[in-house]
Amino acid sequence: MPAKPKPETTPQESAPTADEAPTADEKRSHADEKGSPAEGTATARTATARTAARTGGSAPAEAVAPLIRGIAVLRELTEANGTLSLSGLERATGLARSTVDRITATLSRMGYVRFDGRDVHLSPRLMELGNAYLSALRLPALLSPHADALADELDESVSLAVADQDGIRFIHQATRRRAMSLSFRIGDLLPAERTAPGPLFATEWTTTDWQRWRDRRAADPRDLSFTAVPPRTHRPDARDDDTFVSRTEEASANGWSLDDQLIEPGLVAISVPVRSPGADGRIASVASVVSHTSRHTAHNLRTTLLPKLRSTVEAMERELRDAPPPEPGPPPSDLALWTGASKQRLGREFIESLARGLTVLTAFGEGRPELTLTEVARATGLARATARRALITYEHLGLVAPASRAFTLTPRVLSLGFPPLSRTSLPEIAQPHLADLTSRIHESTSLAVLSDSGEEIQYTARATTARVMSVNITVGTRLPAYATAPGRVLLADTRDEGALASVRSHGYALVDEELEEGLRSIAVPIRDRSGRVVAALNTALHASRRTPGECVTDLLPELTTTATRIQTDFHTATRFTHVPTS
Repeated sequence: MPAKPKPETTPQESAPTADEAPTADEKRSHADEKGSPAEGTATARTATARTAARTGGSAPAEAVAPLIRGIAVLRELTEANGTLSLSGLERATGLARSTVDRITATLSRMGYVRFDGRDVHLSPRLMELGNAYLSALRLPALLSPHADALADELDESVSLAVADQDGIRFIHQATRRRAMSLSFRIGDLLPAERTAPGPLFATEWTTTDWQRWRDRRAADPRDLSFTAVPPRTHRPDARDDDTFVSRTEEASANGWSLDDQLIEPGLVAISVPVRSPGADGRIASVASVVSHTSRHTAHNLRTTLLPKLRSTVEAMERELRDAPPPEPGPPPSDLALWTGASKQRLGREFIESLARGLTVLTAFGEGRPELTLTEVARATGLARATARRALITYEHLGLVAPASRAFTLTPRVLSLGFPPLSRTSLPEIAQPHLADLTSRIHESTSLAVLSDSGEEIQYTARATTARVMSVNITVGTRLPAYATAPGRVLLADTRDEGALASVRSHGYALVDEELEEGLRSIAVPIRDRSGRVVAALNTALHASRRTPGECVTDLLPELTTTATRIQTDFHTATRFTHVPTS
């Protein structure tokens, strides 16, 4: 074991203190939080046992059982790359089918999952949970511009990672687009011993941390629980343990660490710690340059790229030191009222304790990295006893950690859907919304973007309706921008011309039989977080089906509503990730 392990600390009592008795309403709600008798079956207990294995013990008596089961469903969906059938979730979680149905119905009502037949898909809105952690952390906002600039300078991928017990999780990726692409997804968990950042984080491990690492290695010798990396081809032995110990000692002495094809053949990386400005100078994050042996050997990473990486890390540390404290953004509001209304609407199919528990995570954010029990209750509108039981549950699951009399989110929040959703694209975000719009207006709908030349549009997503006479447009089709409704919506954002000025002021474009006789089309803009138009949503139909006036009165409100829904998902997804628009 490396010399001088960090001393153990004695945390304060981790469970929130109840300094006032629960009200009558809180007592009534506690029955729902315990779960119904039907959920206390053998299969449900199997899921609880799996959760206990992950968290290192059985759940506390005051933990919210439906919340534990809901988190289990989200994790199984995450590990399945975002999609599982209802029967697949039943098998993966060990929960009764009726319980899975209620959980997914609740998550669907919250916008966290969507249904496609019997398949359940994670939805971009779920990323608001990971966004809450990343906003509270502040590191991506402060450090990612430096990482992006280094990636451009070196023409190599650059990543930022934080520690998650004996693993690491990525919080930012600046990737290079090549045939041989090297990157992990934001939120992916990797075993510390198979990475370049791992030995650096291990320099701060306590004796307990090292024992946890050894216990995990013994329980999962092939790293099968780390779905982001290929399984080991052989069982580790004492020599593997000694190698990681030696790498940690070298990282402590050198101030940097290497990964020479430990994850998979051909992948090499070099890492340098980014230290907090506090007196203890603990590691806040680790910056890494990732390459392939066809471009750099491990030795070449040290001699060629390490100096530039160190220079960037110095700039990152100055950023952490000089950045003013953030102004707290507005916390979520009326969440308790919304969950109550949803319970009234859906009845037994809506698990109110699950929804209320998940809203607790969204109370954290920029300027709100640590919250007391009272602050969580105030931000969410929940009763103190309800917020308290949710925090107890999350501490058991490793999603929150005590900080004196307050609580903070942990990197494990990123395990709730963030990795698969961080690789989504705007067409993928838009597709279910297009399908829903088409089912309402009974016309085919499309998403289009402007080509690089600015003279054409290209269709990137489409939902069709069954008609004998329909508009024949497929994904990938290119058309002259100025002659189409989506093209004029896109051009109006950047050009000052008479007709386009009208499109810009009205917020939509209507093209009547200009591209082709008998073809009528209406389109509205899709904007990014800065307000720039990045795509257009449109529907095209035969002129005999609706007059131009009817297109405006009947179709425009539906298009506008759908565009708002697409934008909401797009803005959530792009807060800390890059989402391609095509």
